Amino acid sequence: MDDLKSIIGKVATGATLTREEAASAFDSMMSGEATPSQMGGLLMALRVRGETVEEITGAVTAMRGKMLPVKAPAEAVDIVGTGGDGSGSVNVSTCAAFIVAGAGVPVAKHGNRALSSRSGAADVLASLGVKLDLTPAQVGRCVAEAGIGFMFAPSHHPAMKNVGPTRVELATRTIFNLLGPLSNPAGVKRQMVGVFSRQWVQPLAQVLKNLGSDKVWVVHGSDGLDEITLTGPTFVASL
Repeated sequence: MDDLKSIIGKVATGATLTREEAASAFDSMMSGEATPSQMGGLLMALRVRGETVEEITGAVTAMRGKMLPVKAPAEAVDIVGTGGDGSGSVNVSTCAAFIVAGAGVPVAKHGNRALSSRSGAADVLASLGVKLDLTPAQVGRCVAEAGIGFMFAPSHHPAMKNVGPTRVELATRTIFNLLGPLSNPAGVKRQMVGVFSRQWVQPLAQVLKNLGSDKVWVVHGSDGLDEITLTGPTFVASL
């Protein structure tokens, strides 16, 4: 707890955190050791100053360390977006996941219910009759046998229950909006990630590189979409 207090004090001065400091802070939050005031203070201080690549890398490391892992082939991919683009668009990434799986590439898709769009991946799949409450072993079997499996974020990131109430009370974007798409429980190294702002295209690609991904596209549409757009240029950072 004292370490977290010193980290909050450091961020309050405008200083940046090392990867290790960020990992320690987010481990404390997701372990339930931090108070709501401490979590809110740190999250908003990071938001106002602007999160760095090292801080996001450390936070993702902590989040990945607490997730329930899924076994998937080394060549498995994920197609996911941050949401938050405010477009009210339909869920394209889930459709794309079926197409990719149909082409013979195993897909370990990670997602949640809608935040800013008309429908999230979980909403679409639930409406199609897909069971969302599968165990990690069952999801792994889906990927192995059907070529595609879905990991419902709340089921695979139980530690997030410790930060959920604070996020709701803050009612604004925090670093956690970036962490989910980077914390695939199957540990995929090949990802297409859509982001809600052009400013995050290059940084999130660097975060994924830091974390060992080998083939990545991070994309943002020039019309504001957190995906490849058909109405104009798309900004892409690739590994």
